[in-house]
Amino acid sequence: MPNLRITSRIAATGLAAALALAGCGQQTGSTPAPGSGAPEVTGNVTVFAAASLTETFTQLGEDFEAANPGTKVRFNFGGSSALAQQLNQGAPADVFASAAPANMKQVTDTRTVTDAPRTFAKNRLAIAVPKGNPGRIAGLADFADAGKKIALCAEQVPCGAASKKVFELAKITPQPDTLEQDVKAVLTKVSLGEVDGALVYRTDVKATGDKVEGIEFAESAQAVNDYPIAPLAKAPNAAVAKAFVDFVLSGEGRAVLGAAGFDGP
Repeated sequence: MPNLRITSRIAATGLAAALALAGCGQQTGSTPAPGSGAPEVTGNVTVFAAASLTETFTQLGEDFEAANPGTKVRFNFGGSSALAQQLNQGAPADVFASAAPANMKQVTDTRTVTDAPRTFAKNRLAIAVPKGNPGRIAGLADFADAGKKIALCAEQVPCGAASKKVFELAKITPQPDTLEQDVKAVLTKVSLGEVDGALVYRTDVKATGDKVEGIEFAESAQAVNDYPIAPLAKAPNAAVAKAFVDFVLSGEGRAVLGAAGFDGP
């Protein structure tokens, strides 16, 4: 199976995805017109979001604030399983955006949401290697080589669960040297050259620019992660929570996600 530089493929497909996603909804997060009867969109909103959303949600937060003067978006990025645990222990938040439905369900089984969770994007894995591929990683089979230094996400987080699925599909038993609690921690190991290869999301490879290289593999298409988002009940700022979720689901939000390499819902 030939290896492809994921950066070139994503660059080619990202624009198409962005254009397709931009046409999938017209809601915006703009402040409602006076007298419209809609809640005023102002104040702070706290968003718990999967680590793989760091770059895109940071951009969306800035865009939302620009569209809604008087608002401020505060983020808590981390592994979806850790975020779900924090929320179930009572951490104050307005919105939860997870990298997998299972972690969203952990929250909705304990806390109510004002609207049902909605899938806003999809993502898949890619092999990440340091620039120049010094460890000569050619594909998934190299993850079974104990002589290679390998990093994976822990199985309880979405990127780890997806990794487990692709290895099962490929009938490969990986030999990881380290298991990390979120995808950004794995990617850091790669960018610093501490490991020869890792499995991360292709959007994370794209976000690094030329710091790491990516290799696509066929099994990733059978382990696609759905990303759900929902405003939490009893949110400190329910009006802005709903407005932010609507903004992520809007054409503008989906264009940002598509440009980053996410697939549409």
